[in-house]
Amino acid sequence: MQDAHHRDEALSRAAALLPAPYRAAVLAERTTHPVEEIRLRAGQAAALSTILGETPLSGLPPVTPPLLRQVLERATASSYHAAADSLRQGFLPAPGGCRIGVCGMAAMEHGEIVTMREVSSLAIRVARDHPGIALPILDRLCREGFRNTLLLSPPGVGKTTLLRDLIRGLSCRGYRVSVADERGEIAGMSGGMPGFSLGPRTDVLTGMPKAQAATLLLRAMTPQVIALDEISAPGDIRAAEQIADCGTALLATMHAAAYGEAAARPLFAPLAARRLFPRVVVITVEDGVRRYRVEEAS
Repeated sequence: MQDAHHRDEALSRAAALLPAPYRAAVLAERTTHPVEEIRLRAGQAAALSTILGETPLSGLPPVTPPLLRQVLERATASSYHAAADSLRQGFLPAPGGCRIGVCGMAAMEHGEIVTMREVSSLAIRVARDHPGIALPILDRLCREGFRNTLLLSPPGVGKTTLLRDLIRGLSCRGYRVSVADERGEIAGMSGGMPGFSLGPRTDVLTGMPKAQAATLLLRAMTPQVIALDEISAPGDIRAAEQIADCGTALLATMHAAAYGEAAARPLFAPLAARRLFPRVVVITVEDGVRRYRVEEAS
């Protein structure tokens, strides 16, 4: 019953970005699994995405470009300028830790994206919090002291949710944790307050690229563990190496179904060669249920 309450609350936060008829339809829809995303594509029916796939919402007109702009205005409090840096990367942070993926026509200058215009689709990620899901693996990860750990799964399977609970668990066990929350998804900060509890010994730096954030956190907060979400760019690799070279433990996530898949990628090869992550947690889905498997990297 408590899980259902958390799911409804999280979905309500995401649906609050929608116009009233769409918001009502989202909240009235009954799905067998928690809603992971609300998908809006110009000219198509709005849809809800769960771990099993997408379900279109019936009884509503197709999504239009003005509706997409209305959602973005709500997400940014009508301030596109304040959201320019995020839009250049194809996403927007939204209240409650939600994230909105943005597609459309990119405006380019000197070979770089300036902003996203003529938006054609949005993916509103529902930020869910499940306190306690990390408990079955936390003892093993903390045995003889926490070591660098990488969380792996394909996209949309729950890495950020597990990461959030591991941060909370480590913090409650006495570790001083710093979070480089580049996209604002982990803590859901608003007005200096986290939307999700991350424990009593956790410090959060949001809105800054991971490489810069790692430098600042190492200098200013003397963390015992630094948490990063989604290693996916050369700057993220540099951040991971910098943290490891300073003797601070690292907790990070990456898109991959297995460690061998991650290690085979040129981007990740420098970290694999150093065996920077001796421990891996692989997230799988079996019969609609998430499983967490702790492995020693090889």
